[in-house]
Amino acid sequence: MERKTFRIGFIGMGTVAQGVWKHLEGNCGRISASLGADYELAGACVRDASKKRGVSIPSEKLTENPFDIINDPSIDIVCELMGGTDKAFDVTIGALKAGKVVVSANKAVICKKGAEIFETARKFGGAYFFEASVAGGIPIIKVLREGLVANSFSLIYGILNGTCNYILTRMERENAAYETIIEDARRLGYVEADESLDIDGWDAAHKICILAYLAHGVWIDPEKMLVSGIRGIRLEDMMWARDFDSRIKLVASVRKNGDGALFASVYPALLPLSDVVANVNGVYNAVSLSGDVVGRTVHIGRGAGQDATASAVIADIADAVRYLMGAPVMPLANAGENAKFAALEDVSGEFYLRMEVPDQSGVLASIASDLAAEEISIELLQQRKHDTPGRAWLLLTTHATTEAAVKRACERLRGAKYIFGEPFVLRIWRGE
Repeated sequence: MERKTFRIGFIGMGTVAQGVWKHLEGNCGRISASLGADYELAGACVRDASKKRGVSIPSEKLTENPFDIINDPSIDIVCELMGGTDKAFDVTIGALKAGKVVVSANKAVICKKGAEIFETARKFGGAYFFEASVAGGIPIIKVLREGLVANSFSLIYGILNGTCNYILTRMERENAAYETIIEDARRLGYVEADESLDIDGWDAAHKICILAYLAHGVWIDPEKMLVSGIRGIRLEDMMWARDFDSRIKLVASVRKNGDGALFASVYPALLPLSDVVANVNGVYNAVSLSGDVVGRTVHIGRGAGQDATASAVIADIADAVRYLMGAPVMPLANAGENAKFAALEDVSGEFYLRMEVPDQSGVLASIASDLAAEEISIELLQQRKHDTPGRAWLLLTTHATTEAAVKRACERLRGAKYIFGEPFVLRIWRGE
C-alpha cells in the first residue's frame, strides 16, 4: 500500500513556529514512522521574507500573503501560529472554508471566536486542533477530550500562566519585591508585549475559558469572570503565607456547584503547602482535574517556551494527519441552553485582606464595624510594621463568607478616612 504524504503550511513564523519547523524537519524519520505516513513542510507565510530566522527555510517556500498558503490545493494542514485575534480569526476561517485542517496555539482567538470556528470546521468538512493553546507541554486538552471522557468535572483548577508563577516563585525565594522581579522577567522576555495579558490574569482567563468549554460545553466570557492579577502582591503577603504553611499562586479555576451552576475565576490565592499545585514553581504549569469517575488527577509540565509549545503543536499535527487518514475527531461537550452560572452571592470561601492604615486607636474598631455590616467575621488579625512612620499594615483573614459580601465590604472600606488606598484581597484556597 502506497504511503501518503501530507503537506503542511505555516501562517506565522515566530518563536513557536520556528520550534515546530525545527523539530518536524530534524525528527522527520521518527515522526513519520509513528504516523504511518510522510509529511512535507510546504511553505510559510511571514511578515518579512528577508528577515533572518533561527531555522533555514528556502526562499521559494516563503510568502508574505497568507492566502498563498490557504488557497494552495496541495496543502492539507495549516498551522496558524501568528498570534492576535482579528487577522488570525480571518485566516482560520479562510482555511476552514477551504476545507483545510487547521492547527492553532492561539488561545485568545479560540476563547473569543471558538463557537464560530468549530461550526465553520463542521460546515465545510475541515477540522480544528488546538492542544497547544493551554498549558504548553501538558496535553491537558487531550486528557479532557479523550483520556477522561467518562468523567463529569466538579472542579478544574491550576496554574496556567508561567510568567506569573515565575514572578511569585522568585518573590518568595528571594524575598524580593514584585517591582524588582517584573523587571527581570521583562529582560528575559517572559512577559507578553501587552503585559496585562499575563500580570492581570487575562491570559489565564482565556485558558480556563477553553477548559470550561471542553469540560462543560459552554463558553464563559472572560469579561464576566472574576479576574484579578498579581500586581498588588507585597512581601507582607508572602510572609503571611509562609507563617501559615501556604504559598501564593495565581489560580485559574472553573467550579461546578451542587446545583450545576458554573463559576469561573482567575485570582491570586493562598494555597496550603499540602496541595501539590502549591509546590509547582518557576515557569511550570499545573492543572488539577476532579472527575466523578477517576477522582483527582494532577498534570504538571512546562507551560510555555518554544519547545514545550512546539511539542503540543506537533501532537496536534499528528492528530491532524490521523484525521486525514480516517481517524474520527472526538466530539466536544455541549451543554446547550441548560448552562447555569453562579452569582457572587452563591460563591463562598475564606478571605485574606491587607490594609494600609494609620497607626492609631479606633482604626480596627472601624474596620471591624464595616466588615460586620456585611456579616463578615474576622478569624485572625495581625498588625505589621510599615516603612512609613505613623502607618501600619493590618492583615486579617475571615471566616466563611461570600464573594459578594467581600466585594461590598471592600467598597465600604475603599476611600475611608482610616484606610490609605484600598484593601488588597487574596482568596484562601480550599480545593473541594
